[in-house]
Amino acid sequence: MTVLCVNIDHVATLRQARGGMEPGVLAAARIAEKAGTRGITVHLREDRRHIQDQDVYDLRQSIKTKLNLEMAATAEIINIALKIGPDMVTLVPEKRRELTTEGGLDVVRGKKMLKNAISRFHQKGIPVSLFIAPDLKQVKASSEIGADIIELHTGIYVNARGKKQQAYELGKLRQAAQLASKLKLGLNAGHGLDYNNVNPVAHIKGMQELNIGHSIISRAMFVGLDKAVKEMITLIK
Repeated sequence: MTVLCVNIDHVATLRQARGGMEPGVLAAARIAEKAGTRGITVHLREDRRHIQDQDVYDLRQSIKTKLNLEMAATAEIINIALKIGPDMVTLVPEKRRELTTEGGLDVVRGKKMLKNAISRFHQKGIPVSLFIAPDLKQVKASSEIGADIIELHTGIYVNARGKKQQAYELGKLRQAAQLASKLKLGLNAGHGLDYNNVNPVAHIKGMQELNIGHSIISRAMFVGLDKAVKEMITLIK
């Protein structure tokens, strides 16, 4: 059964807009947990635009569910992650000027660097997910370098116009999922999923977790975070 992991980056985005203490990232995580999320996801970016180092330390000490740390495979962030010891890490591409993560990792070209990063986390018993496009070459390369999980980038599916194009992109996600299953890779997905488009992705065979943030935090402005999380869980189920 597919479960929800709530990304709370944009709670920190709102906090950082004023440079104060509110809204609290830890408080948001606790509400999401009580509402039924099976994990909390945060992205510690190199430029620290939203989540800060202390946020991740506080979450590691306080939350009861799984902590998934999204991160670029840079020396600084890898060292921080190894000190914190999240339940899993998700390696993602990162550009300073992007509004949000654009596209997936190029595992085929970055095999050596990513394999070294995976090895360091495995030495600490931390499973590694790679955030990739639903491209069969990327899925295969992820398996070859020892990734435990892949997270399929759903952005193109989300932005597809018309039922025909959306069905085509959903088909690509399903094909990638089938290959992941054959290669014994765990299967997650995320990016841009909302209350209107999440259900088909949640029901892809083998799907384990969906990482969803922006749409839930946006919905929470009107109905509260507890209800926003519960509504998303209902759609996924």
